[in-house]
Amino acid sequence: MKVLVFHIGRDRYGLPLASIVRVLPLLELKQLPLTPSYVAGLMDLHGTPVPVIDLSRLAGLAPAAAQFDTRIVIVDYRAPEGTTHSLGLMASQVRGIADIEEQQWEDSGVETAPFLGQVASDADGMVQLVELEQLLPADVRALLFQPRSAP
Repeated sequence: MKVLVFHIGRDRYGLPLASIVRVLPLLELKQLPLTPSYVAGLMDLHGTPVPVIDLSRLAGLAPAAAQFDTRIVIVDYRAPEGTTHSLGLMASQVRGIADIEEQQWEDSGVETAPFLGQVASDADGMVQLVELEQLLPADVRALLFQPRSAP
């Protein structure tokens, strides 16, 4: 499985390439008041507003630093009810793509954050998958993905 490798704090994480729509440089975001601190804001993607989640804050760490290798990863987020939405993930220290064999992935054996999945080791250490379907609780999905009203 090919994964995009990045950091949350000091640790390495991965997103399956199949779930990624595009990777963008860090952009200016419109702040969204009255949302959880890990909601970094709203970006304009070719005229379409897309909410952005700061993965560092979501993990309970300091906000992602605005560095040359901080990126916004656009994914198709599939909500539990089956709807799909564009979602931006602010990721620090994006390192590139790793090809990790399916049999290398195994359960971590630790239940910490619901959005953290299986782990694998390579020459650079451990990588843990971010499980997109577990990323946002229902109340945050309701804030970020309002049904569009008909014109």
